[in-house]
Amino acid sequence: MPQPKFAHESLVTMTEMVLPNDTNTLNNLMGGRLLHWMDICAAISAQKHSNRVVVTASVDNVSFSEPIKLGNIVMMQAKVTRAFNSSMEVNIEVWAEDIPAGTRVSTNRAFYTFVAVDQNGRPIEVPPVTPETETEKELFASALRRRQLRLVLAGRMKPHDAKELKALFGEM
Repeated sequence: MPQPKFAHESLVTMTEMVLPNDTNTLNNLMGGRLLHWMDICAAISAQKHSNRVVVTASVDNVSFSEPIKLGNIVMMQAKVTRAFNSSMEVNIEVWAEDIPAGTRVSTNRAFYTFVAVDQNGRPIEVPPVTPETETEKELFASALRRRQLRLVLAGRMKPHDAKELKALFGEM
């Protein structure tokens, strides 16, 4: 089994500027472009944790709470919250900054799941995560419920086998 790694070791910060080619007809960042950037940032985090090539397995709900405008600076931070056998959950947060106006607003948050693969594209074991801060510990603890929900929704786990979810919601 690989040696455990601290969650902070996978921290990635990525910054982009919203240019005209990134926007829709309202001069707001296109959602697909943001998802692309988020996927890259989160994948780098998973690669740092696993020291392997990774593939995106799933993306949880992404809500767009605030528009990101032409000329804004988009800042993304991603960190692995928990590792399972070959998969890793990555939490990513997004902010938009209007430098001339001196404003910064939280715009998006999501959980991505990546699978580490070997040179033949087969899943390979990844190191466990050791959380340190209270936030890291909370995200680590709740990651198993999110994983079970993903598996149930994908039809890869029966609801009655999702023990963590049953404990949260009662009998399903």
